[in-house]
Amino acid sequence: MSIFLVGKYCRQIIIHNPQIKNPLVLSLAQSFHLCAGRSSCNKSTVSMTQHISMSEDFFFKQLFDRVSCTYSYLLADVKSKEAVLIDPVIDLAERDVRLIDNLGLKLKYSINTHMHADHITGSGVLKKLLLGSQSVISKASQALADKHVEHGDIIEFGPHKLEVRSTPGHTNGMAFTGDTLLIRGCGRTDFQEGDAEMLYKSVYDQIFSLPDNFRLFPAHDYNGILDTTVSEEKRFNPRLTKSKEEFVEIMKNLNLAYPAQIDKALPANKVCGLYNLPSEMEEKFKSVLNI
Repeated sequence: MSIFLVGKYCRQIIIHNPQIKNPLVLSLAQSFHLCAGRSSCNKSTVSMTQHISMSEDFFFKQLFDRVSCTYSYLLADVKSKEAVLIDPVIDLAERDVRLIDNLGLKLKYSINTHMHADHITGSGVLKKLLLGSQSVISKASQALADKHVEHGDIIEFGPHKLEVRSTPGHTNGMAFTGDTLLIRGCGRTDFQEGDAEMLYKSVYDQIFSLPDNFRLFPAHDYNGILDTTVSEEKRFNPRLTKSKEEFVEIMKNLNLAYPAQIDKALPANKVCGLYNLPSEMEEKFKSVLNI
């Protein structure tokens, strides 16, 4: 199957699974309502994983951080149990480890779509808690990671493949959908490597050029919506339905507040969430990080 997931200097991710002819008509509702972790669920780990998978060999689960409104995404190959986790949040690293353990998965990569300004990545802690897993981020971000990727690179787990696509304009980074295109919105362009004209071009060249029925999964949503489609955003996105000139003017005049977590998040995210942590995070994970 091919699911295009787009984002920041960002990069777009495509998951290839030849067994599914048209994954975009499949409902993902079962992925959001799972029996994992419920006391009433008596199924084995193997049968649980198969039950909540999108297909015979592909598993997808969307996770949420209430504080930063960040979506994380757990993708896995049901047969080999290899998994990747996209945009993990350090505050919820223990939750993610429990889930991965409950499902009998083996985390191969923690992938950061970009160097976040609104939360600290969980990739560093996850590497310590799940030995053998590696962190991934774009080379353009200049952040510390085990694996740096560029446009056109492939990330594999089991037989599934993620293709990296560059979509600059919000920040330098890689994306699942990232913040380049949000649901009825887009990432801000007034800090880091933001560039309104480049973001507009990225959306039209890399996202709006996709088939209209392709589903898009953002890094954040603040209104309780889980995903969107190319068609919806082409029709209803209040910023990106405008001309480039109008879009640039809109972005210049948003007058957004200084990001509340940026001074804590960026120093830590430059080093994979392993160092430069706020005191409360150092205390929480001192035994794991050997601080």
